[in-house]
Amino acid sequence: MPPAKKRPRAYDPAKTRSAVLAQFDHVHRAVVTLTPEQLEQPTRLGEWTVRELAAHVTMAMRSVIRGVAAPAPATRDLTLLEWPLATRRYAGDVDHDTREIAEAGASDPAALAALYEETGRGLAEALEAPGDRLVVTRFGGVRLADFLVTRTVELIVHTDDLNDATGLAVPYERQALAACTRLLADALAGKAPGGSVEVRVPPYAVVQCVEGPRHTRGTPPNVVETEPLTWIRLATGRTTWADALDAAQVRASGERADLSALLPVLG
Repeated sequence: MPPAKKRPRAYDPAKTRSAVLAQFDHVHRAVVTLTPEQLEQPTRLGEWTVRELAAHVTMAMRSVIRGVAAPAPATRDLTLLEWPLATRRYAGDVDHDTREIAEAGASDPAALAALYEETGRGLAEALEAPGDRLVVTRFGGVRLADFLVTRTVELIVHTDDLNDATGLAVPYERQALAACTRLLADALAGKAPGGSVEVRVPPYAVVQCVEGPRHTRGTPPNVVETEPLTWIRLATGRTTWADALDAAQVRASGERADLSALLPVLG
């Protein structure tokens, strides 16, 4: 019998909006303290420096602003659970657009600060739109409420990148961290549907995945457990399965509990 089709997880639109605004504010407050030297430091994102990373965060938020400002599309082309796997198709475009912003709108600390200030104002205004409104994105038509959940992934993942590159301690908004963790866990379950492995990311997510004998009661025979930031780094390729196991950041039991072939889930 094929596995039951996964029902989309419910996200509270009001909490998601508040989380996006709060996490962007956390990043904003940190970015404006960076010196020119810090902005040129490398990151774990290939050739991107901290300047490109900071510019990319504004781009991710300005996509909401542009989407709301444009006429609503006629069709919904992407669901929330389809987004994580769709991101890989646009990696080249994202890199190109990020570099353009970094070279122009984020060319120095003053310009970057102005860009963040403008983005913050525009984002707050855009989020007054109803969550069921369809908005234009590079992925096609998407519900605003769904698109905002994807923005928690952008914000949390890149907050972690910023902390890694600079040694800052930019906080992670709890609701944003929860939404990010849950969406990436659901993406794994969608990529490898089944019920033979239970993946636990307390306190935010539990999903079952991978084809095989389905667990029905008691302790599952195949269990993976880790904490949210480790899961997010695994799901986005910031760390490898082997490294996380070696560092005792992941607990995996059972013959099917090796997720290395399924990671990352986000390009």
